[in-house]
Amino acid sequence: MPTWKKTLRAAGIRRADLHADYSRQRDLVKAFAKKEYLAVRLLLPPALHPPVIAAVAFMHATDELIDTGDAADRKNALAQWAEATRAALGEPAAGTDATLRTLADTVTRHPGLRPRVEAFLTGAHLDVDYTGFRSEEQLQEYVTGYSLPAFMLMAGFVAPACTRGTHGDQAAFEAGCRALIESMQRVDWLDDLAEDAANGVVGVPQQDLDRHQLTVADIAQPTDSTRRSLAELVQEQTALAQDQLRAAGRLPQLVAPATQPFVTALCRLQHLKLAAVRQAGGDLADGGAEVALPAVLRTLIRQYRAASRTRTLAPQDPVQDAVVAGT
Repeated sequence: MPTWKKTLRAAGIRRADLHADYSRQRDLVKAFAKKEYLAVRLLLPPALHPPVIAAVAFMHATDELIDTGDAADRKNALAQWAEATRAALGEPAAGTDATLRTLADTVTRHPGLRPRVEAFLTGAHLDVDYTGFRSEEQLQEYVTGYSLPAFMLMAGFVAPACTRGTHGDQAAFEAGCRALIESMQRVDWLDDLAEDAANGVVGVPQQDLDRHQLTVADIAQPTDSTRRSLAELVQEQTALAQDQLRAAGRLPQLVAPATQPFVTALCRLQHLKLAAVRQAGGDLADGGAEVALPAVLRTLIRQYRAASRTRTLAPQDPVQDAVVAGT
């Protein structure tokens, strides 16, 4: 793994003030998403580390702003943040938030990120308005309108179009990303059941809770009967997540060799998380499921070796060329 200074240089970032801003975003991402941060640093070409980290930091900052307070406060926070973001992208100011300064610099270097930022901000109202799902249709609308644009802030940097792919590859890639993020969301909502139920809202559609004769209050104060019913619900929901993960199986083959280990790791880590949640079953009412650390490390080490082989065999990296070209 190259040092952070070498990574910034590989991305063409040389100004001291930008070094400080990007480093601040790196520290933030490292703190709240350790496994994902490690995957980026180990598996992606170095020139992609700073822009991916900047995009993830922006997504997280947005989520933090609109996730607290009552509905009116959250709507106001989103409106102000969206305005500040667009202003920063138009003309970065000295007093701009460090996350937005970093995002603005990243967009300057990678113009393709701008429409993805706009799509994410446009869909963020779905998260602000979120009060649970009455139906599967509402869940699908949320995933398409908010979860996918959020995921594409990062995934866009490994899309086939960034490495001279065809339009067909791009469409297949986005469809695979849609499947992967749905799988991730379903599993995350199951993993968060105990915490979410304590707050009065869970990410499983009400129609599914009703079919298993469960309420949010039941999950918040579980009995043995609740756990048995929940175990059936978890099996049903993880089967849906598994179907989507299977649909995302072609993603590693759709990206450039230099980014295949990273995309493969994302998919395999999701397999591990899904298996852990499925095994926890009804016990998710008492807390989330932990993926065994050795399994995570084995996945990352295996893909790190694959990434190292790829860089040795292909010193003229098309991803590096695309980064230099500002695509």
